[in-house]
Amino acid sequence: MRAVAAGLSDVGLQREHNEDSFVVMEEYDLFVVADGMGGHRAGDVASRLATETISEFFRTTANEDVTWPFHFDTNLSEEENRLLTGIRVANRQIFERSTRSREYHGMGTTVVGAMFSPKKQRMYIGHVGDSRCYRIRDGQIRLMTRDHSLINDYLLAMPDLTDEQKSELPKNVITRALGMQDHVVVDLQHDDPRPGDNYVLCSDGLSGMVSDVDIQLIVTGAENVRDACMRLIERANERGGEDNITAVLIKIEDAGVLRTGTSTPPKSAEDSHRAGANGADGKGRPTGERVGT
Repeated sequence: MRAVAAGLSDVGLQREHNEDSFVVMEEYDLFVVADGMGGHRAGDVASRLATETISEFFRTTANEDVTWPFHFDTNLSEEENRLLTGIRVANRQIFERSTRSREYHGMGTTVVGAMFSPKKQRMYIGHVGDSRCYRIRDGQIRLMTRDHSLINDYLLAMPDLTDEQKSELPKNVITRALGMQDHVVVDLQHDDPRPGDNYVLCSDGLSGMVSDVDIQLIVTGAENVRDACMRLIERANERGGEDNITAVLIKIEDAGVLRTGTSTPPKSAEDSHRAGANGADGKGRPTGERVGT
């Protein structure tokens, strides 16, 4: 099997600038979405640091002789360690930048990353915050990640809360993000994909505006991964476009299937961010398309 992917980001209809960022690294089968937070465009800086740092970590550790900045956890696979460490390095970079600069003090970002291993035929997923990963298989959609939010923390501690009690809890309060502290807990998991599976990585600008059922219908009805990303963002804007919207779609194909609807992405994280975080082109058209395998 192989992974074919595309990414797209849009400023939405109610924000002045885009604080989302994403990267598609075809050479490492790595896919990342980050949703920044912080005033004076600090969220933009935080999300860019996340995607660029994780990308650079994957490049520099391609050589097996390189020393990793964090302890290698022998209980995890090499792929899990690589994804985990990349996210931790990004957290450190954002935290250190935040502490050095008053302008960026308190900035942070959510992140969700997926790495496909052609050798092990397995998808590895790591996340911090409320950026999500969905899997669509056989016409069914499944949320693979758990939002690190105040309401979810309450539900873990008190699962019997009534609907009325739930309605009183503040919405969209994130309890975990990159850059908040010098150490971050990353949720890791793996999944065994099948040919035809689709994985959607997205910021809450998509998941908060488009229902899971609509995401599934759009993805399964699209001609290719590029078209699916465009339609997802269009639907979020149709529903109000209240936030920046970013979607990365990863389709698992049989290695013998001819690729369609793809093109070669730029190799640098800077290029991926420049398209992924700059939103619309001034005429209402989403920008930031990146397609790779």
